[in-house]
Amino acid sequence: MDSVSSDLEEYARRRMKLAGFSVIGYDHPYFAPLDRLRSDFRSRGDELTTFANYDYLGLSEDERIRKAATQAINEFGVGVGGSRLVGGERTCHRALEYDLAAFIGVDDTIAMVSGYGTNISLVGHLLTKGDLILVDDLAHNSLVMGTRLSRATIVEFPHNDMERLEEILKEKRSHFRRVLILIEGLYSMDGDVPDLPKFLELRNRYNTWLMIDEAHSIGVLGKTGRGITEHFGLDMSDVDIVVGTMSKAFVSCGGFIGGKQIVIDWLRFTLPGFVYSVGLTPSVAAAVREALDIISREPWRIDKLRENSRYFAERARSLGLNIGDAIAEGVIPIIFDTSEKTMIAGRALLRAGYYVPPIVQIGVPKNKPRLRFFLNASHTKAQIDGVLEALVAAMDPSRQRAQFSSKHGPATTPKNVVRLVDTETETSTGTARAR
Repeated sequence: MDSVSSDLEEYARRRMKLAGFSVIGYDHPYFAPLDRLRSDFRSRGDELTTFANYDYLGLSEDERIRKAATQAINEFGVGVGGSRLVGGERTCHRALEYDLAAFIGVDDTIAMVSGYGTNISLVGHLLTKGDLILVDDLAHNSLVMGTRLSRATIVEFPHNDMERLEEILKEKRSHFRRVLILIEGLYSMDGDVPDLPKFLELRNRYNTWLMIDEAHSIGVLGKTGRGITEHFGLDMSDVDIVVGTMSKAFVSCGGFIGGKQIVIDWLRFTLPGFVYSVGLTPSVAAAVREALDIISREPWRIDKLRENSRYFAERARSLGLNIGDAIAEGVIPIIFDTSEKTMIAGRALLRAGYYVPPIVQIGVPKNKPRLRFFLNASHTKAQIDGVLEALVAAMDPSRQRAQFSSKHGPATTPKNVVRLVDTETETSTGTARAR
């Protein structure tokens, strides 16, 4: 038994190295307990500003949402006790789905307990043998893992490369019964968007279906936050299936699927991730409904997010920082040329009171490590200026050498972080896209 346990430990240790943990080398900034960090900073008379969270519209601490969630617990209880199909649902479930459908502009929606699980279950369920799924090669890991559950043939196309996508369609479309194209509305690692009109044109010309993951674009893109279709002045009815999460602009958790009524009715009785999973907790459903109402009544939040995003992008470019292809809508990366520099920069920002964990190896190409900034409607220009100035200072070569040679983490490093020091140099050969 001991040898089996030892083998498992060795296997886990080796897999960690292959996943890229060897580049960390000292106390890492991940899994930071933000409540404790904020308390530590305040005890010294300072503030911790985070650019690492999805709170695009600044609603995570909104008292109205807290109150709605509390009232739902008092009325319905904490949980729902089973699958909605066989255990029954609460009135708040359908009310949420109606509200989501009205906001997004689809016939109906289905709400699920996990955004990640929504994509895996849906993509794996939609098509089967004799069908084809074409997926952008920078699509989120949940979409990619969903394709692996499908019996359909899977082909990746280069990110936003319409010419290559059309070449694939010309070559392969006639060999398959059904074809599904998978893209995102706003790519969460690069902050760029697809050319939706061109995707729709190809969809129509080659008789395919188009599914858009709008996890980061709903609440962000478009004049009223309705997502990428509003961003391009199109109608959501042009899209076959839209999916999204409730953990970003809606500041809670869970996922949803939107589309034509018959499609949603079919999924409500057959989708494994819905049928075989518990329903959303009443507090989550109520919180999301309240967030939807606030977003509809306070469009200034979307304007403020856009203003902050563009200000950040302009300042970053003026300072010579590389933001890649980001369109300055909510999420903006600062791309580095080495993982070492990225890790140093992240540590320096934490010392300065800004939480921006580095993205290295996992989630992005090995040659494009980055700090990923999520802007929100609550950020001030002073905070944006402050973090960018601190970043420029951290990139000074003399400071970098001094920081990297130190074996001691910053004073604000959480006490429960894992020390990962590897002597091997193995790195992952694949990219697992993360949110």
